[in-house]
Amino acid sequence: MQQTTPGHEHAGRASRFDRTVLRTVAVLLLSIGVFLAAGGAYLLALGGSLYYLLTGLAVVASAVLLWRGDRRGQWLFGAMLVATVGWSVWEVGFTGWSLVPRLVGPAVLALVLLLPSIQRATRSTSRMPRGGVVFAFGGVAALALGGGLHTFRAAPADPLFQTGAQDSLPQTAVAAFEGVPGDWLHWGNDQGGSRFSPLDQITPDNVNGLTVAWTADMGPAPGDKLSSLEVTPLKVGDTLYACTPYSMVVALDAETGRRRWTHNEPDSGKAISRFCRGVAYYRTPDVSGVCAERIIWASPDAKLVALDARTGRLCSRFGNNGRTDLLTGMGKVPDGYYYVSSAPQIIRGKIVVGGGVLDGQYWGEPSGVIRGYDAVTGKFAWAFDVARPEDHSEPTGDAHYTYSTPNSWAPISADEKLGLVYLPTGNAVPDYYGSQRRPFDEFLASSVIAIDANTGGLRWRFQTVHHDLWDYDVASQPTLIDLPVGNATVPALIQPTKRGEVFVLDRRTGNPLRSVAELPVPQGPIAPGERLSPTQPFSVGMPSFRGPDMTEADMWGVTPLDQMLCRIKFKQARYDGPLTPPQIDRPNLVSPGYLGGSDWGSVSIDRDRMIMIVNSNRMPNYDQLYTRADARKRGWGVVGKDPHANPAAGQAMENTPFAVDVQPFLSVLGTPCNAPPWGLLTAVDLRTGKVIWNRPIGTARDSGPLGIPMMLPITIGLPNVGGSIVTRGGLVFMAGVQERMFRAFDIRTGKEVWDARLPAGGQSIPMTYWSDQSKRQFVVVAAGGHVPLGTKLGKSLIAYALPKEH
Repeated sequence: MQQTTPGHEHAGRASRFDRTVLRTVAVLLLSIGVFLAAGGAYLLALGGSLYYLLTGLAVVASAVLLWRGDRRGQWLFGAMLVATVGWSVWEVGFTGWSLVPRLVGPAVLALVLLLPSIQRATRSTSRMPRGGVVFAFGGVAALALGGGLHTFRAAPADPLFQTGAQDSLPQTAVAAFEGVPGDWLHWGNDQGGSRFSPLDQITPDNVNGLTVAWTADMGPAPGDKLSSLEVTPLKVGDTLYACTPYSMVVALDAETGRRRWTHNEPDSGKAISRFCRGVAYYRTPDVSGVCAERIIWASPDAKLVALDARTGRLCSRFGNNGRTDLLTGMGKVPDGYYYVSSAPQIIRGKIVVGGGVLDGQYWGEPSGVIRGYDAVTGKFAWAFDVARPEDHSEPTGDAHYTYSTPNSWAPISADEKLGLVYLPTGNAVPDYYGSQRRPFDEFLASSVIAIDANTGGLRWRFQTVHHDLWDYDVASQPTLIDLPVGNATVPALIQPTKRGEVFVLDRRTGNPLRSVAELPVPQGPIAPGERLSPTQPFSVGMPSFRGPDMTEADMWGVTPLDQMLCRIKFKQARYDGPLTPPQIDRPNLVSPGYLGGSDWGSVSIDRDRMIMIVNSNRMPNYDQLYTRADARKRGWGVVGKDPHANPAAGQAMENTPFAVDVQPFLSVLGTPCNAPPWGLLTAVDLRTGKVIWNRPIGTARDSGPLGIPMMLPITIGLPNVGGSIVTRGGLVFMAGVQERMFRAFDIRTGKEVWDARLPAGGQSIPMTYWSDQSKRQFVVVAAGGHVPLGTKLGKSLIAYALPKEH
């Protein structure tokens, strides 16, 4: 009888189906291998890693052997996988999310090669066990991933994680609180924007008992790319006051959420940017009756509106029958190009407003003038136009405020005692080309400034970026605290920035209270005619939230394929660390990008313990300048002038030699190219400047490749828009992340102690208040979503409270 080898006997049992499966898998591997080899060769030519070329060649060889039914293809693939495990751990250690693109895809393919059909359809010339190395790799990969994901570990170069926790928390002291403890009278609760509440009914021990107390429908859900419900309500007495993006202010019963009144402002529908993050409350001194208490609000059509707080009716003696036109003196303003998204600030009887403009459309956009108006009459009081700093009058006739000056769109703070109002400033339009900026533009841009509330005169300014070419508008509210310094207590101002630098200043003078150093930054090549500042200010006396400098090994993806493409994008771009300048011939990476660092969500302060809570982003941008001719070929136009122009596409920057394409640094699957975490929550001891705890915030539940939710309740650290609040009860409340969740954290440890599912994204700042009716503390958040962040849109205010005591 004829003898057969075990391999031949095995091959004889293979069916046509088994061979079809084998060859299908071989074709899949061949495709992957060719892609990896070709991309790897290009990456190597760019000066990148050799791994992808070698791996691609190994996968191609494995595919060829498998096509021939040779079991050595499995062994070759297994050897490659073992090498991949070693290379992955060498490159990123056991940082779980960094291992995902390196190991998950190959591990899945390893499992495919263990299918019975593959085993039956392959043969061997020796007595090698079937797929042994492949199987062994599966176990190694699972252990590596399991160890990495079980406990999040940051990259070794991350300065925030290196700082580590302190041995003990700052000593608790009960801080004085100005205002009514159970109310929320200003956008940041106090005029200084601490977002601290002295309420302590809800604590880490009972926060798990929070349930929905009421939900209020705030009207139409925003449906365009520049609109969403991001409001933080005020609470005065037994009423909440909030605005919507669609020209509406509502008053709600604080106990039940029932609507008490609604004011619908006539709306031209021409506003392009529709955000209303808050209103202001003012009580007229020594006056009673109608409009003694009033709500001041800036509409999307750039009107300053005063409403009676009790009825919602217009205050007829304010301005022109309740309205003051903010376009007065502005000259030519295209529809929707000037808007006020932040709540007005009221100090010493003056309403102070800045304003934003539509970014990057043309040089000559509306002025960034800052103005004060009488809170009772609505009459113009003063203006601060940086081009004429000594002239605080309103232009008349054909005169107008100076075009294209730095604007102040972000939240405003005030010190009633000092009589100063503090405003963060943005850039002079356009953001990415500065050669046409005038000396007064350069002086004010990307700064925090103090203005005399009575006269509009500039008291001081501190610049956070010189000659800003990166859209590093100062977006966060200046936060005012009384800071212990040595044996004294100093009136301080904390200014977070998109750069991730946090500057601590004396709010009387603008002088730094924590060390600031002018350090060298990357220089040329740059666009023709452009210039750079040789140094930039760094807050060396405080932790930095910009993240570690990126390397090729930090590139991320869902699979090795898109990770390799991200590595190619990284090597194609110029990146020399923070403040790498834009140029014509290649993209540049900007890290952090325009989300920050810190954006308008600002920071919150535990005023008892002097702890600062910072939510920050690590989302780079991928920018490139183009000539005017190239921009026209791409169809980039000025919004409102060109009917096909899209504000989310390239910025035309008309009246300059260049245009710019500004994009988040994403993979072909729409996931960030840099490795997680992308969003962090951090506690800092303000007495010492040291990090107490630091944690990624947000899970992979609602986001994923191609916008498909991964449904993984594993902490990853998500991008965030919005901010936090702190309570005397020892809790930090925050929504904000790219996930439909509202969370509470124990301020002592950073441990998450409660969460609730939201019907839409919570891209807002919560607030908290006391209701005398039920003797309960409520916590409220707006669930409005955010199109650029990819969260579901909504239109709800949601209040949480502990159950009523019976």
